[in-house]
Amino acid sequence: MKNVYKSLGLLGIMVFSFYYTEKIAVIMQNKSPIMQSINQIENNYLESPVNATIEGDSITPGIMGKMINKTKSYVNMKSFGIFNEYYLVFDTIKPDVSLEDNKDKIIVKGNKKKNAIAFLIEDNLQVRDYFLDQKIKASVFINEQAFDKNSFFEQINNDERSYKNTESLLNRNNLNTNICYIKAMDKDFCLKNKKYLISETLTLNNINFIDVKKGLESGVIILIKENTSLENVKLLLKEIQFKGLKILTVSELINEKKD
Repeated sequence: MKNVYKSLGLLGIMVFSFYYTEKIAVIMQNKSPIMQSINQIENNYLESPVNATIEGDSITPGIMGKMINKTKSYVNMKSFGIFNEYYLVFDTIKPDVSLEDNKDKIIVKGNKKKNAIAFLIEDNLQVRDYFLDQKIKASVFINEQAFDKNSFFEQINNDERSYKNTESLLNRNNLNTNICYIKAMDKDFCLKNKKYLISETLTLNNINFIDVKKGLESGVIILIKENTSLENVKLLLKEIQFKGLKILTVSELINEKKD
């Protein structure tokens, strides 16, 4: 029994020693000029997260916030012995209401704060060739036969017949964005496979350019139909440029990362 008490006593001393050493290290760290400089500029880099917006069955993704990881930043700078903002390390702040916790909701647009739009292109070779030539980002629907591991475009599995085969191709080449176009795929199937459910905000065809132009704003996902003329697409691209909007892929637009 005496040995047991002795062992417990030694264990207690070790735990206290570790605790005391850690406390001293924290105190010394906080007194460091480097840490004091980090504390002074901490609020300059603080970005609050933006909550996702839910309306019925639809969701607009939020945006993650950002804050300085003071300990990691301090360790980075300590090796140089000087404060330098270049070596700051950041942590993300997840929104209280996040897309990641609401994957059963359908994304019909991205967050307006991104000042961007995204294109979904059906099997329209003329439009795709133009986008490729101009290096304009877009997301395209593919099946097993259309998969291209070197494609310029973001590829979205839209293969009802050979979904698993196409999924395997995307996974094998690290190209799977786990996006499910809800108007083509079964919702329960998409949810079971932990996909992001998306639908377009606007649809561009050959008779509704004016309506699409009126609805053009940051966050919209625009579906370009198979028969849409390149002339209408070019007009829309000019309007997007005029409004100063960026063009992202769908996965970039709905991602809750700020950039």
